[in-house]
Amino acid sequence: MTEKILRKGTYCLLINLKTNQLIQIGRKGKINFNKGCYVYVGSAMNSLEGRIRRHLRKDKKMHWHVDYLLDNPNSHIVQVFFSDDGVKHECDLATCIAEEGTGIQGFGCSDCKCHSHLIYFSKIDEAEDACKNGFKNSDLKLKELDDLLG
Repeated sequence: MTEKILRKGTYCLLINLKTNQLIQIGRKGKINFNKGCYVYVGSAMNSLEGRIRRHLRKDKKMHWHVDYLLDNPNSHIVQVFFSDDGVKHECDLATCIAEEGTGIQGFGCSDCKCHSHLIYFSKIDEAEDACKNGFKNSDLKLKELDDLLG
């Protein structure tokens, strides 16, 4: 029996970027991205599963800052972590994860006062560990993409 996924929650996309890139991020302008792994922290208060599935699609309208990063042919999502407890933990989780990485100023946080919701790590395992630590330190039950799509 598959556990039902709640409609609301917080998620982390682990995005691998294969090469250094200068990427136009909507009206934000061009940003230099270093090769490595980025953690994007977001939330969905309507349909968590739908939001994550949208991020995984290649063909979509550019809406959020992260869409422009994901549209780059040298980037791809390598893992998704989430909590479907029905509460928006986006800012607290981003702040916690940023303690272990480097936040990209103003990325993904135009609707709050956070420094960033996109955090850079040079290695994927460092990004994964930071996410797991962030969920643990925030007392959130961490679920992985397989739990959602299973």
